[in-house]
Amino acid sequence: MLLVYTHKISPRLKYVFKHICIRVLGIQVEFTTKIEAFIAHDSLKMSYTKQQLGSEFFIKSHDILFEQGLSDVEINVQNWENTKGFFFNGDKSAMPFDIFASAFYLLSRYEEYLPHVKDDYGRFLATESLGYKHGFLHQPVVDIWAYKFKEALQGHFPDFEFPARTYSIRPIIDVPSAYLYKLKGILRSLGGFIKDIFTLKFKRVYMRFMVVSGLKHDPHDTFKYLINKQKQTPYKFVFFFLIGAFSTYDKGINVNKKKFVSLIKHVADYCKVGLKTSYFSIEDISILKKEKLQMENIINMSLCSSRQSFSKLNLPESYRNLIELEVKEDYTMGYVNHIGFRAGSCTPFLFYDLDYEVQTPLKVCSYHLMDYTLLKTKSLLDKKQILNGLIREIKQVNGEFVPVFHNYTFSTDTRWKGFKDLFNMILESAND
Repeated sequence: MLLVYTHKISPRLKYVFKHICIRVLGIQVEFTTKIEAFIAHDSLKMSYTKQQLGSEFFIKSHDILFEQGLSDVEINVQNWENTKGFFFNGDKSAMPFDIFASAFYLLSRYEEYLPHVKDDYGRFLATESLGYKHGFLHQPVVDIWAYKFKEALQGHFPDFEFPARTYSIRPIIDVPSAYLYKLKGILRSLGGFIKDIFTLKFKRVYMRFMVVSGLKHDPHDTFKYLINKQKQTPYKFVFFFLIGAFSTYDKGINVNKKKFVSLIKHVADYCKVGLKTSYFSIEDISILKKEKLQMENIINMSLCSSRQSFSKLNLPESYRNLIELEVKEDYTMGYVNHIGFRAGSCTPFLFYDLDYEVQTPLKVCSYHLMDYTLLKTKSLLDKKQILNGLIREIKQVNGEFVPVFHNYTFSTDTRWKGFKDLFNMILESAND
């Protein structure tokens, strides 16, 4: 156990130390404000305060962990060996940067509460982030800092044995619509035929007719392939089905269709199933509650996981709604158009509510790659290089890789050519 001496045990301090020590490094941590208790402790210990007590392992503290609410924090990002650091704390500290204050800033999504430019969907842009602006978005810096902290501690306590953790994967399959043509209803199918004819898409007219009449397989029905892939790996895929009402933004299958319900139940026999919340439920908890209950009735168990439509988050309201409805995990934290680590970590973390200054029970499982981002890269070889680079970053800290693919990514559509190979690379990366 690591004992931390500090002048004040604040909620922020407890939150970030527990993430780094327990979740990343696997060691227990306790806190004290009493020098006598600190001196008496005969195992791992450190002081985290403004002044060093003596010759102990000491990291000089930044004020952010002892504040409440938001303030105009000055951030000066600097190079630090193979990565970046901020909140420089001088020469007397065992580490040149206050990694706990820095990690809190990123994990709490402090910057998303500050004024920023949003995209057309009201989302926080990757280009607005500290990570993008200072060139460390591609690194899980919180985990890298944690391992630097571990190395520094080992230098001070060479006899202490740290537990090892291993690299893992958690593939996400996003299902905004289970089928391209099937189960769309008479009016939607007729409207699709008319639109395809007027836009001279005669191949789609033919394909739609063949699928609707039951003569061909629906192009987006890739579930048999995915279930077979699941059987080949011990890492559970998490499917997120959209079951919300048809709208301008959401064009899924009607949840009253028995064949759609049967599909969800079938997938749930092999994989984990969560709720892809509809666009309008993001700001309306009554719609969210209705969708949650519908999904629970389908899978016959409490809903554990959610993923917001269009990867849209309104902090802290989006997460407060999930907490109120007792959803345990969320997979929305990430960027649709950029690869990298939105919260600076490849370790799931608990959401910290900056308004209430409290650690919540909601586990945030941030994703690091969405299939769409790889469409910008033309050649399959370049896509593989990018993917390998990302996997290498996560493996260096034995983290958890969370990629987001869609059911239609595994179709025969030419734009997704080679994506099955990329998915296989991810699955095989856990065996290397």
